[in-house]
Amino acid sequence: MADEIDTRPASAGSRGRPAHATEDDDREEGEIADDTPAPALPATHPLEHSWTFWFDNPQGKSKQAAWGSSIRPIHTFSTVEDFWGLYNNIHHPSKLPMGADFHCFKNKIEPKWEDPICANGGKWTISCGKGKSDTLWLHTLLAMIGEQFDYGDEICGAVVSVRGKQERIAIWTKNAANEAAQISIGKQWKEFLDYKDSIGFIVHDDAKKADKGLKNRYTV
Repeated sequence: MADEIDTRPASAGSRGRPAHATEDDDREEGEIADDTPAPALPATHPLEHSWTFWFDNPQGKSKQAAWGSSIRPIHTFSTVEDFWGLYNNIHHPSKLPMGADFHCFKNKIEPKWEDPICANGGKWTISCGKGKSDTLWLHTLLAMIGEQFDYGDEICGAVVSVRGKQERIAIWTKNAANEAAQISIGKQWKEFLDYKDSIGFIVHDDAKKADKGLKNRYTV
């Protein structure tokens, strides 16, 4: 007599598959498992210091207002990626209105003579023709935030100023009396920018006392 065939339904717990079966056995023929790991977040590159962009809007200035009262912080960045995200989405100096000042200072240092960290310092300044400062400004920023200066701790920040016939870029430093540091910063800055003309260093205290006829403390 032929063997009887078991026609009983499989139990619900087993769903008709052997106990040793895996999820791979349940896939339709040709179905591909998606075992791709979630994409990793892009790596960031922290800067040694955080930096803040400041803007002095010429429309916000008036003869009665105190100097510096119209300066406003724009954004603080602390990574290479943050810097480029900001730089690529803000006006470059050649696109700023006449009379504008755009600053990039170490975080918590205000671009004012009265700031305690700036009070005893001074500034190196370069000049260029109208609309010619974009590249010089970018290279100045990259040298500062990339800690390319031997006396980088002496640097407070930099400012680009748009005026009628020319544009100026200045690097502000902490201690004007530290001649070795100031000379080093001035020389390296010229090298980074491939700037051939002489540049001068003016002490903030001297600038406060004299409206004109300022003399350079150092020249390189």
